Amino acid sequence: MDNIIEAREVQIERKLFHLEFRENDRGKFLRITEEAHGRRNTIIVPSTGMQDFTAAIADVLASSGGMQPA
Repeated sequence: MDNIIEAREVQIERKLFHLEFRENDRGKFLRITEEAHGRRNTIIVPSTGMQDFTAAIADVLASSGGMQPA
C-alpha cells in the first residue's frame, strides 16, 4: 500500500498532471500521471534517481533554449 506524502495537480492547456510523492515498503518515489482526452499515462521516478531526473530536465531545457526551471 502506498502512502501519499505530498500531492499537487497542474492544469496545462488540455492536460491535467497529478504529481504525487509517495512511499511504500520499497521506498519513496514520484508518480507523475498525465490525463488528456480521457487517457492516462504514468511514470514513476524512484527517489534515488530524483536528482539525476531533474538535472536531465534542466539540461534538455537549457540545450534547447527552452525555459529554465524555477
